[in-house]
Amino acid sequence: MGGECAISFEGLRKTFAGQAGPALAGISARVARGSLTGLVGPDGAGKTTLLRVLTGLLGFDAGEVSVLGRDPVREPALIQAAVGYMPQRFGLYEDLTVMENLRLYADIRSLPARGRGERLGSLLRLTSLSDFAGRLAGKLSGGMKQKLGLACVLVGRPELLLLDEPSVGVDPISRRELWKTVRGLASGGMSALWATSYLDEAERCDSVILLSQGRIIYDGSPEGALGKVAGRSWALDGIPREGRRRALASLIQEEGVVDGIVRGGSLHVVSAGTSPSFPLHGGTLRPERPTFEDAFISVLGGGPKGDSGLSRRASPRSHALPVSVEARNLTRRFGDFTAVDDVSFNIGRGEIFGLLGPNGAGKSTTFRMMCGLLAPTSGKALVAGMDLKESPSRARARLGLMAQRFSLYGHLSVSQNLEFFSGAYGLRGKERRDEMRLMREIFELDPFLDRNAGLLPLGYKQRLALACSVMHQPDALFLDEPTSGVDPVTRREFWLHINYLAMSGVTVMVSTHFLDEAEYCDRVAVIHRGRSIATGTPDEIKSMARSPGLPDPTMEDAFFALVEND
Repeated sequence: MGGECAISFEGLRKTFAGQAGPALAGISARVARGSLTGLVGPDGAGKTTLLRVLTGLLGFDAGEVSVLGRDPVREPALIQAAVGYMPQRFGLYEDLTVMENLRLYADIRSLPARGRGERLGSLLRLTSLSDFAGRLAGKLSGGMKQKLGLACVLVGRPELLLLDEPSVGVDPISRRELWKTVRGLASGGMSALWATSYLDEAERCDSVILLSQGRIIYDGSPEGALGKVAGRSWALDGIPREGRRRALASLIQEEGVVDGIVRGGSLHVVSAGTSPSFPLHGGTLRPERPTFEDAFISVLGGGPKGDSGLSRRASPRSHALPVSVEARNLTRRFGDFTAVDDVSFNIGRGEIFGLLGPNGAGKSTTFRMMCGLLAPTSGKALVAGMDLKESPSRARARLGLMAQRFSLYGHLSVSQNLEFFSGAYGLRGKERRDEMRLMREIFELDPFLDRNAGLLPLGYKQRLALACSVMHQPDALFLDEPTSGVDPVTRREFWLHINYLAMSGVTVMVSTHFLDEAEYCDRVAVIHRGRSIATGTPDEIKSMARSPGLPDPTMEDAFFALVEND
């Protein structure tokens, strides 16, 4: 059955007790040897289940599976010896150094003493970790941890790599380095199956398998997927900033519109057919090259329709005050190290302001000072004119926070988290009960009310965290990588809510590792080495990378140009 395939499966079916439908519903596909194949799909599509079946870690109910010509049920040990599997939570030992982790995995893989030093040294060079061999794994950045995880997986010279979303939470620079490393390994003859929620990664794969609800709904080249939306992607230019989100909210209700997003100074719209039939809201229409995300969303049935449920209770705020959130010469030192150096910006009411930057650039420190989690060494962070240092309680009552690492109590149920945060934000009596009920409806949390938050699927964890941060109708909302690791459909849902909040006058500050999300913002600041190196609209930021050889730069082009030239 395997032939020249690294992986093949036919009629593969897997169910779990208590689950409404099958995790894998009789799927069939082949992965060619020496290829890099992307595995994409919404949360709960079956990606992790498929990878665990292929490694022999999980049995299945029906079908045939071949991995490197072997049966994972009868020969799991042989498969695991030949496969490098990197799960979402790879088991690094954080109290060991980089080199000690590699030596441990060399022992686990029974790597011979002869040539071991040369092998581990080559892996350090491959993953650009040579200068960090003596650093504790727990002290590495997120990107470095993932590169060390990959190096540990490669210790045994596997024939096949199975990678379960290795770039989640990794900044764009580290993500690019990780991708180049795996791409190079595939070019050298190694096979790889890369599960990812980043569609730009999937677009660069040799082939793509798209899963949804345990079924394969596309299996082929990225170019083939783009063909499904050929002639259906459009830019709607010329709509003023203050009317852009309202126009988008109207457009996505149209029958002739499959998907729509803000993209810099334009609206990006995917039409149902090649002849667009939707109102232009005073703008002008021009064709655009479709993206893999256009194809992905279209194949899945389109982006979210309707409005955000938050619009039912968001009282419109006055736009009279020119500034709602402001950083004045923010500086933060840790001993002799300056993490943030004299950063200033202001964000008007109803504006969405993005923070971009690689890991270690000072982005998270800036974010924490702006929402009152960290006191600045000097400078001021102001919310609605109030200094977070001088009036912390009053200022914090006006803001909502969805932190990257601490947003929920994992040992409390969904219902208990809603109760706790509603009380912490001062809601009482009928108002508290009404808000909790509305949050459950808007974010579809009722099926999970009694489940511990720590056991929720990632997309629902993020939904619950957002619900907890907006129950008290804050004037300013701080979102620290709110869509990290969630699938593109869930990302669309989040931005639907964020756009409606901005339309109601809420000031939004968002940090993100998705460079395309920067296009959804009104303005963006790029932070590097503790300083703000660029601030402007997405189109202004992109123009900084324009050159004769690159007349139409993307946000990714601009980001890398700014950081590399700093």
